[in-house]
Amino acid sequence: AGTGRGERPEEDWDRDLLLDPAWEKQQRKTFTAWCNSHLRKAGTQIENIEEDFRDGLKLMLLLEVISGERLAKPERGKMRVHKISNVNKALDYIASKGVKLVSIGAEEIVDGNVKMTLGMIWTIILRFAIQDISVEETSAKEGLLLWCQRKTAPYKNVNIQNFHISWKDGLGFCALIHRHRPELIDYGKLRKDDPLTNLNTAFDVAEKYLDIPKMLDAEDIVGTARPDEKAIMTYVSSFYHAFSGAQKAETAANRICKVLAVNQENEQLMEDYEKLASDLLEWIRRTIPWLENRAPENTMQAMQQKLEDFRDYRRLHKPPKVQEKCQLEINFNTLQTKLRLSNRPAFMPSEGKMVSDINNAWGGLEQAEKGYEEWLLNEIRRLERLDHLAEKFRQKASIHESWTDGKEAMLQQKDYETATLSEIKALLKKHEAFESDLAAHQDRVEQIAAIAQELNELDYYDSPSVNARCQKICDQWDNLGALTQKRREALERTEKLLETIDQLYLEYAKRAAPFNNWMEGAMEDLQDTFIVHTIEEIQGLTTAHEQFKATLPDADKERQAILGIHNEVSKIVQTYHVNMAGTNPYTTITPQEINGKWEHVRQLVPRRDQALMEEHARQQQNERLRKQFGAQANVIGPWIQTKMEEIGRISIEMHGTLEDQLNHLRQYEKSIVNYKPKIDQLEGDHQQIQEALIFDNKHTNYTMEVNILQCLFLQCNASSSDSLICCCTSCIQFRQYVVVLSRFELKIYLRP
Repeated sequence: AGTGRGERPEEDWDRDLLLDPAWEKQQRKTFTAWCNSHLRKAGTQIENIEEDFRDGLKLMLLLEVISGERLAKPERGKMRVHKISNVNKALDYIASKGVKLVSIGAEEIVDGNVKMTLGMIWTIILRFAIQDISVEETSAKEGLLLWCQRKTAPYKNVNIQNFHISWKDGLGFCALIHRHRPELIDYGKLRKDDPLTNLNTAFDVAEKYLDIPKMLDAEDIVGTARPDEKAIMTYVSSFYHAFSGAQKAETAANRICKVLAVNQENEQLMEDYEKLASDLLEWIRRTIPWLENRAPENTMQAMQQKLEDFRDYRRLHKPPKVQEKCQLEINFNTLQTKLRLSNRPAFMPSEGKMVSDINNAWGGLEQAEKGYEEWLLNEIRRLERLDHLAEKFRQKASIHESWTDGKEAMLQQKDYETATLSEIKALLKKHEAFESDLAAHQDRVEQIAAIAQELNELDYYDSPSVNARCQKICDQWDNLGALTQKRREALERTEKLLETIDQLYLEYAKRAAPFNNWMEGAMEDLQDTFIVHTIEEIQGLTTAHEQFKATLPDADKERQAILGIHNEVSKIVQTYHVNMAGTNPYTTITPQEINGKWEHVRQLVPRRDQALMEEHARQQQNERLRKQFGAQANVIGPWIQTKMEEIGRISIEMHGTLEDQLNHLRQYEKSIVNYKPKIDQLEGDHQQIQEALIFDNKHTNYTMEVNILQCLFLQCNASSSDSLICCCTSCIQFRQYVVVLSRFELKIYLRP
């Protein structure tokens, strides 16, 4: 059930029973005593709250007593339907008084549901005993609490803040009684540490002198950590109703005495209100423009100062104004209450100074303040974000600028112009590594640009310098990209040229080396001293030389091709301005050396021709001498041999007389002497052969030495048989030889 004031006592009741079953006992006793305090006026009582209200008759009677109104005629039957009908009539009456019943049905009451019955009684108590309590524009529970606070305010050790533990020591009940009937209780003798005595004193005095039934047990209150709020409120409301009549009488008696003072006080309150309202409105009018100022600051320090000013406003400036506003409203309410109590017209402040006007102005202030606070926080977050982004931008920019420092100069180097092929390949690998590094830094540049864009979007105060730095980084990045591509193209172009040159160098070396060896061999052959003994040998040399000369045109073509390779290298170097760092790495043979050796070969060829021609002529002469000597030797040799055979036969056969033999021998001697010129001529030819250093002769088998010896023997045998018999020593001289013949040996000497 509810009271129409936002309370839901039945639900509270459910929660109470679930939290502490002891409260049910307190509520049963309190609610029973409260119902009996009213039912006794009708001459009846209840003993068991859930049993006695089941038929609805006493429930309807209770409502008639406390409201003073007649309810619908109850049903007198004993059947369940009659009981439900009576309970429904009671519930309908409660609902007609503006009480919203929640989850309370007639069936539960008829069935004796304790929880629902207690909830229903609490709803009745709230509506008819508490709701109409009004104290200083507060009513019901708040009004009752305020009434208790006002009445007990002067009393020591009493601090009423609620309807449970504030009453546990009993001093609150005693203070209420003492405030209205000081003669009933000696308050000074009460002790806070003796709650049982205090509670029993208050309950006994109230029951005996104030006609307030004893609704609570002191032991239950003291023995419970948190007394039941509803039981306390019910009991305290009885004190309020008991003392309210006396209070009204007292108020009426004192009113006359206070009329003049109240009037004067009212006038003063009016003046104070007007002045306070004017000052407060003026302060609001001055403050709102400051709170509505949304001019952003550029730095976090400035925004922190604004935040600090706003905190000072909240901490130092606004609280006094809040107090002034509260005091203004209190004064206004107090004044209106006093005027109403004095039956005087309500106070009407000057135009624009009504409480509603002040509340509206204050609402505008609160709205501006809320908007200003949100704006401050958003601005601080924005500036924090900006500062973070700006610092992040600076860090990334510094790292990037540090990385790019010197990179443009490095990319613009012309170190590849004087590099070798291996160095160019190393530079290319280094450049590829740099390109990878450059690509890896692309993300950082994009992040820098993104941060700069975000700073612009967030209206960063130093955006121009950020944009300038970002633009410089982007321009430098584009330039680095262009320089990187340009350097790669230059390196690849140079590598290609150097590879071409290297291939040409290699081809040059491969062809120059064998050609150089050929020329060196040719020079050795052309300068080699030849020794021949026959015409055939010189003819063989001449034939080989002619064959060699036949290869010279092809050799010259090869030379031209080799030189062409070198010229191709020179052409590439001149055309593409390649700075060659060194010579051909594959060979030390230079074109000048090739040309020099070729020229030497060309000079040696005619010399060789001349030498071969001279040697050929000499061999022709030698052949003539051989033939000439051979022709004579082939004639003389057989002749001498024939003569020797004939002389030998004469010596062996010994035909005829000795005189005849001597005659024969003298004839042979004479023929030999006559043949000597031919032998001398043969010796002359032989001398020429020897002078020509001819050591063999294919045209004859007879040598000069053999012919001379045979001739000597022939002459000796023919000239004197006595000499032969006596074995004397003979000496025969020829042109070139001296032959000495003795008994024991034959010696041939060359003529000096």
